[in-house]
Amino acid sequence: MAAAEEQQLIERARGGSQSAYRTLVEQHIRDAYGLAISFVHDHDTAEDVVQEAFIRAHASLHAFRGEARFRTWLFRIVMNMALSHMRRDRRRLEWERPLDAAAALANPGPAPGDDTREHLERALHELPTLQRAVVILRHIDGLSTREVSALLRCSEGTVKTHLFRGMKKMRQKLRHLKDGQP
Repeated sequence: MAAAEEQQLIERARGGSQSAYRTLVEQHIRDAYGLAISFVHDHDTAEDVVQEAFIRAHASLHAFRGEARFRTWLFRIVMNMALSHMRRDRRRLEWERPLDAAAALANPGPAPGDDTREHLERALHELPTLQRAVVILRHIDGLSTREVSALLRCSEGTVKTHLFRGMKKMRQKLRHLKDGQP
């Protein structure tokens, strides 16, 4: 969608047009879901995050200044919602991690059905939050360093640093796949 066309939709949605906002949602829902699922790793939770993000975006549409693309602004909302959801679930995850570690010690071989994608997702999920966000936004969602910088509200140098560190940790965690070891 052209920027001018999208700006017209935004203006119409600000004026109360439900069909204009519905068009914006339809244009961005797939990408928003992709971003949410890459953070929360659960279909139902990702759907909840996206729904909450679109509700918040609709309520805040008057605050959208157009300094960034609508997609970038929406991604910021989706990411914040996903991170909030992850913080709420942190206690549950803290209880599950020792159980996962105990299961891994009891069965040191690869789990049945493990494949490269599962290893990649696990390694990505183990990264610190900001590194994970930068890797996802840059390499999975294909945003430029400048777009990631605007989305995370930090300098491009900070994005590059977190990207470098995150990718380095991913390589270390996945080295066993390259060496052919479980």
